[in-house]
Amino acid sequence: MALEITDATFDSVVLQSDKPVLVDFWAAWCGPCRMVGPIIDELSNEYDGKAVVGKVDVDNNQEFAAKYGVRNIPTVLLFKNGELIDRKVGVSPKQVYADAIEGAL
Repeated sequence: MALEITDATFDSVVLQSDKPVLVDFWAAWCGPCRMVGPIIDELSNEYDGKAVVGKVDVDNNQEFAAKYGVRNIPTVLLFKNGELIDRKVGVSPKQVYADAIEGAL
């Protein structure tokens, strides 16, 4: 399962991580988000120990969604060394996310 990231934990989990971090900004009511969710969970298992894969519920955690200009969901952001290095908006195939993580490793 992907890690649940909140506004309170974003800094420590994402920005201070020594591993690449893939963050899915989503909401329960969002149909396309429900398509991406299982992909994010699979990637979390596949990259366990190599990268951090998590989700931010934008209904309950708006601070970092606003900070990084997340206007449409799902939006998947990739961070490395605390810096935003990639952004995918909308639904993408699993391989697109996996390639992004691989490129950051």
